[in-house]
Amino acid sequence: MRNEIRFSGLGGQGIITAAVILGRAAALYGGKYVVQTQSYGPEARGGASASAVIISDEPIHYPKVTDPHIYAIMSEEAYRKYGSSAPKDAVMLIDPGYVTSRPDCLCYEVPATSEAKARLGKPVFANVVMLGGILEATGIISYEALEHAVLDSVPKGTEENNKKALSIGMELVREQRT
Repeated sequence: MRNEIRFSGLGGQGIITAAVILGRAAALYGGKYVVQTQSYGPEARGGASASAVIISDEPIHYPKVTDPHIYAIMSEEAYRKYGSSAPKDAVMLIDPGYVTSRPDCLCYEVPATSEAKARLGKPVFANVVMLGGILEATGIISYEALEHAVLDSVPKGTEENNKKALSIGMELVREQRT
């Protein structure tokens, strides 16, 4: 099994943090081989941001994502740059508050930013909402591994809201499956 995941959006949305958390979950708590890479524009906050994770049962010999089939996209610019050419068998999660385009592949609308604001009081939890959505949509790792990695990665005092954010993301995808 080898999965290539691409996260993309704007600097400040937690794109890189989400990829790091997913990689940590798979490597430290899931027993997988993992490579995580990132790129962002010179503007940092507000500029284009992308990160990728490869999760594999076998050693990874080439560290660049070449054939992603799982996408988490949190801005229209990111969709145009990274998501518009997604293969038909891909799974894409988009934040519909920021992405107006729709792909030809399986697509889940995960209003991560608006739900984080409405239900948790701050948009800073949107990236963890998206991680919960990825987990529900793909089953790529166990819930326990992802929760453990989230709790290891977030600031002290935010653990409960981050656990809720994971649940919200899972719920948003689950609702679209029924």
